[in-house]
Amino acid sequence: MRLLSFDDAGRVVAGVRIGDQVVPVAALSGFADDTLALLQAGGDTLARLGAAAAAAPASTHLPLAGLTLAMPIARPGKVVCIGLNYALHAKEGGNPIPDYPAVFLRVQTSLTGPGQPMLRPKGASEKLDYEAELAIIIGRRARNVTEAQALDHVAGYSLFNDGSVRDYQRKSTQWTMGKNFDRTGAFGPEIVTADELPPGAAPLRIMARVDGQLVQDSTTGDMIFPVARCIAILSEVMTLEPGDVIATGTPSGVGYARKPPLFLAPGMQMEVEVEGIGVLRNSIADDPAF
Repeated sequence: MRLLSFDDAGRVVAGVRIGDQVVPVAALSGFADDTLALLQAGGDTLARLGAAAAAAPASTHLPLAGLTLAMPIARPGKVVCIGLNYALHAKEGGNPIPDYPAVFLRVQTSLTGPGQPMLRPKGASEKLDYEAELAIIIGRRARNVTEAQALDHVAGYSLFNDGSVRDYQRKSTQWTMGKNFDRTGAFGPEIVTADELPPGAAPLRIMARVDGQLVQDSTTGDMIFPVARCIAILSEVMTLEPGDVIATGTPSGVGYARKPPLFLAPGMQMEVEVEGIGVLRNSIADDPAF
């Protein structure tokens, strides 16, 4: 199943995508009209929702092309990010292969949705970089779970562009400031439930394009810390809850490591794609606050 959120007269509502059509969850009885609430409902809620959407009459369907999509989860409880999780990316930055992942958090104001601009804080920096990432969506509470148990806690997967303001990222050994400028990180366009993908979403091709040019091209099978390992490591420290998002790191080819460097500027078009999940598209604009 493919679960998304869209704008309905100024209110963000949930829908199930079936091909080029969307069945609004509001048209189905017995379900919360909110993606986070659906994930929190637990049990077999998503399976029942998928079956109900598949059986919904054609009169309930809306054309996908006519909708303004929002982030699939409007306000994730936690957005936990894994750094240096692809071997070639670690090497291109001159970093050793880690034996424990770099972990940082993104706040909600740092996020933007599909089709919305990623903002460059021009008055502070012109070094906005891209990072194509697979996002894990937690579906069941996880606390100190093993790798063998970890995938049972995954609701599905989405796409993430971990937009990074590189000079601020390098101001200290902590990356938080460079990763949390407003609307620099893109998330969406939908959640693909885990049953539609290989276990742990690997191996799947992962790519990024800037103005149509392929700049990142790898496979999720090359992660140093695969999906199950990420969940096990994180849940040892923090409780992962339904609707939490884990961005799993980016492959090589990021802008700062290219020669010459490639940073994002207004008017550029960004695409992140993972095989079997879809494409996340965003334009680049300057933040009017600067």
